[in-house]
Amino acid sequence: MKILVVNAGSSSLKYQLFDMESGDVLAKGLCERIGIDGAITHKRPGKENYKAEASLGDHKAAIELVLKLLCDPQLGVISGVEEIGAVGHRVAHGGEKIRCSSIIEDKELEYLESIVEINPLHGPPAISGIKACKSVMPNVKHVGVFDTSYYSTMEEKAYIYPIPYELYEKYQIRRYGFHGTSHRYVCAKAMEILGKDDAKIITCHLGNGSSITASIGGKAVDTSMGFTPQEGVPMGTRSGSLDPTVVTYIMKKEGLSPDGMEKLLNSKSGLLGVSGVSSDCRDVLEAQDKGDNRSKLAMDILVHYIKKIIGSYIAEMNGLDALVFTAGIGENDGIVRDMICKDLSYLGIEIDNDINLSCGRGVQTEITKKGSRVRTFAIPTNEEYMIALDTYELVK
Repeated sequence: MKILVVNAGSSSLKYQLFDMESGDVLAKGLCERIGIDGAITHKRPGKENYKAEASLGDHKAAIELVLKLLCDPQLGVISGVEEIGAVGHRVAHGGEKIRCSSIIEDKELEYLESIVEINPLHGPPAISGIKACKSVMPNVKHVGVFDTSYYSTMEEKAYIYPIPYELYEKYQIRRYGFHGTSHRYVCAKAMEILGKDDAKIITCHLGNGSSITASIGGKAVDTSMGFTPQEGVPMGTRSGSLDPTVVTYIMKKEGLSPDGMEKLLNSKSGLLGVSGVSSDCRDVLEAQDKGDNRSKLAMDILVHYIKKIIGSYIAEMNGLDALVFTAGIGENDGIVRDMICKDLSYLGIEIDNDINLSCGRGVQTEITKKGSRVRTFAIPTNEEYMIALDTYELVK
C-alpha cells in the first residue's frame, strides 16, 4: 500500500509518498507561499529535483498540483491517484477527546473546528489541508495523527494545572504536550536499541521549537510543553516557562493587549530576545564564539533550563536508562549536546565527546562514554514515517 503523508501549514503544504511494503519514500516535496505567488519543490530519490512557480490560490490547488506531479509520466512515481491507499495528516492538537490516531470523518472535523480557540496557530491550516485532500480524494481514508495523543497516558497530577478546577472543566485548560509524534518515534528507536520493554527514557526534541518528554515503556509520563507550545524551555523566539505575574506586569508597564503580550512571548523572546542576534541557535553560537556576552547568556539560559528538566524527570521516574537528542539542534549540534550533558555525571549521564563532536549530521549515533550508567543517543526523528505507519495500521 502507498500512503501519502500531508503536513499543512498556514501558507505551505509538505508531502511524502511512502511505499509501506518497503518503507521507502517514493517522492516528497513542499508547496509554499500558498495564497500568495506560489511555488513547489518536488523530489524523488536519485533524480534531479523539480522546482517551479505555481498558481496556488489555496490548499486545494496545492494538493491538486501534488497529485498531478506524483502521476506525471516524467516527474511522477505512480500511474494514477488510485494507487494511493490512504492519506495521513499531521495534526498538532487533538484536544481532550481525540487521544489516538483516528480516521477523520465529519464528526472529527467538527470537533477539530470546535477547539481552534485553544489551537489558533496550527488548527486552521491542518483543517484546511484535510478538507482540501478529502475534496480531491473523496474515495480514500484520511487519518489524523495527533502530536498531543502521545500524552494521553499521563496521569492527572502531570497534566492538571493548580488553578481553580472548574476552569479546566469549562475551558479544557490542561497540559497537552506537543511534538508527540517525534518523541514517540525516537523513544521507540531507543527502546529497540536497549532491548528493554520498561525502559525509562528522556527524549529532547530541540529545534526552533523545543520540548522534553519523559517516558516509561514507551508511554509518556510528563512533558515540558503545556496548554500551548509556549511552556517549557526557551526556544528560538518563545520565552518558555516564566513567573505568570511577569506577564501581567509587562502588560501594565508596556500597555500591551493580550494579543500584543502573546506576540512578545511567542515571537520576540527566547534566543532572539536575550541575544538580540538571531532565533537560530547556529547564529547565536557563532556570536558567542566571537565574544558576544548576550549570546553566551542566551545559550547558558537554554542549557540551564534543559538540565533542570532532565534532572526533574529523573526524579519523577526514579531513574533513567537513556537520554535521547533529536530534531534540528538535538540531532546535529554536538556542541549543544556537550553543554547539556556536562556536569550530569552524578545522574549517571556521561558522553564520549570525541564521538559526540564527530558524528555526522542526521546520523543515528550512540555517544555514551564507556562506563556510564545511562546511555545517550543522537537519533534523527522521522515524524512522517510514524504518520504513515499509523495510517497504514488503521486502514489496512
